[in-house]
Amino acid sequence: MDHLRPDECRALGTLIEKAMTVPGQYPLSLNSLVTGINQKSNREPVVEIDEDRTLRAVDGLRGKGFARDVNFTGSRVEKYRHTAGEKLDVRAPELAILSELLLRGPQTVGELRGRASRMHPFDSLEAVESVLSGLANREEPLVKEFSPLPGSRAPRWAQLLCPDLHPITAGTWPSAEASAPVSSSREAQPDQRDERLAVLESRVAELERAIGELRTSLGVS
Repeated sequence: MDHLRPDECRALGTLIEKAMTVPGQYPLSLNSLVTGINQKSNREPVVEIDEDRTLRAVDGLRGKGFARDVNFTGSRVEKYRHTAGEKLDVRAPELAILSELLLRGPQTVGELRGRASRMHPFDSLEAVESVLSGLANREEPLVKEFSPLPGSRAPRWAQLLCPDLHPITAGTWPSAEASAPVSSSREAQPDQRDERLAVLESRVAELERAIGELRTSLGVS
């Protein structure tokens, strides 16, 4: 399997994300792709890359079979779409999980359920676990399970398309469990925090999806 470079990962994750969340604005122009890569929400860490770096990333993805150009009759603006489904032989649930891992780094099952549900519905934690298990047990695994952070019992999952994109070491990425609200009378257990976070993120995902559909219907880019 061809490993991706960090900028290629951000571009691929963004293309997958936008294809699922704002299909009316997909495929993406170069300007839209740059904006998506650099957006402040749903990114960890937040990055700032220019058009030249984005073009190099797209060129790399095309060379490795993860993206291609799209030309529309009458349009002088070149656009881009991902071909990750065909390249990796995966479907929408797997693509949603991979996109979140590419854009945000290692996450727990609860975090992935809440965040990836804005792209594809996951009815339960078990549904996410099933997708992760399938991706991990392939001949060439696409994800890997790692031990929990100190103070947590929830394992983390990371993508393997670019193993060095988010280093797997304690303290190198923010933990939702660590930042979750704690009752003044009793500290919540890690599993309870995961479930609470998943519910909250699922609600946020629904709002983001509704806003995206409204912007599309109004013709706002």
